[in-house]
Amino acid sequence: QRRNRPRRSVQRHRKRPQPRQSIEKRPAQVDRRERFGHWEMDLIAGPTGGSSAALLTLVERKTRLVICRKIADKTQASVLRAIRAIEAQFGPRRFRCMFKSITVDNGSEFLDAESLQTSAFSKRQRTTLFYAHPYAAWERGSNENANRMIRRFIAKGRNIARFTLKAIAEAI
Repeated sequence: QRRNRPRRSVQRHRKRPQPRQSIEKRPAQVDRRERFGHWEMDLIAGPTGGSSAALLTLVERKTRLVICRKIADKTQASVLRAIRAIEAQFGPRRFRCMFKSITVDNGSEFLDAESLQTSAFSKRQRTTLFYAHPYAAWERGSNENANRMIRRFIAKGRNIARFTLKAIAEAI
C-alpha cells in the first residue's frame, strides 16, 4: 500500500528584477542641463554575424564631452568592467563628482542597476542610474547624436574589433 507523501517540486531561483528608477524621477536641473555631471550612456554594436565587440559611449549632457570605450561584447559584465575601469582611471571620489547620474536605455546590458551604481572600491554608491522609456531615444538625445557622429567614421556593419583605440579616439 502506497503512502501519500507530499510532493517535492523543483524550485527554480530566478534573479528578481531590481527596482529601476525611471527617467521621470530625474531632477529637473538635469533636463535643463544646468550642472556638469549628468551623463547618457549607450552601446554601439558591431555586425550581427561577425565579432561581438562594441563601443560603450558616455556623453555629458551640459558640455557634450564624450567618453568612449571599446568592450569585448554586449554583456552586462563587459559594461560593468568598462565602468569600473573608468572609475579606476578617475578615482572613486572624483568619479562620484563627475558622474552624478547616468541615463541609459532598457537594453539587457544595463539591467544590473545595483552593480552599475555601486563602487567596486568602496562599496558605496558611485552614481545614480535612470532608465529612459522604451523606444524613446529622444530622452537620451545627446548620446544618440554622439553615436550618429561616431557612425560617420565607423559605419554600421563594420567590425569594431578591427579598429584601434587611436582610430576610435580620432573618430570622436
